[in-house]
Amino acid sequence: MTDQSHPIRNSSVLAKAMKYFARAHIAVYRRTNGKLGAKLLWFPAALLTTTGRKSGQPRTTATLYLQDGDRIVLPASYGGRNSNPAWYLNLKANPKVEVQVRGTIRNMTARDATDDERRVYWRQLTRIYPPYKGYQDAADRRIPLVVCEPV
Repeated sequence: MTDQSHPIRNSSVLAKAMKYFARAHIAVYRRTNGKLGAKLLWFPAALLTTTGRKSGQPRTTATLYLQDGDRIVLPASYGGRNSNPAWYLNLKANPKVEVQVRGTIRNMTARDATDDERRVYWRQLTRIYPPYKGYQDAADRRIPLVVCEPV
C-alpha cells in the first residue's frame, strides 16, 4: 500500500497528534535524563539531534535504537513511508550528531551501515520491533540503517 492510499498515514489529525506527542516525549526525556521516555511503548528510545540542513538549527527526534558496543544504530524507517525522514536527510548533509541514551549524551558521527552491518542489524532490529518487516515491504525504498560512532 502506498503512502497516497493509506488513510491513516495521510490523516492531518494524526500528523498533528504525532507532532505534539513527539515534542512532549522529547521534553520529558530531557527533563528526566531518560528516566522517563527511554522506552517508547516497550521499545528502547534515544534522542537524536542533527543540524537542520536548511536552517542550521539543532533538530531533535526520538527514535528506536540498537546499541552495539559504543555504536548506536538507528533505523530511518519513517513508518514505512516512501520518503526518508528529515533527520536522515539532515545527517546526510552533516554527519555530526548528538545522541542521548538515558542520561548519557554523546557527540557522534553518523554514516550508513555497510551491507554486512545491515544484514546483522536488520535482523536484530526486527526482533526488537517486528513491524519493521512490514515497513520495508510497504516502502518503495530501502530503509536506511544509520550507524553512529563516537567522535
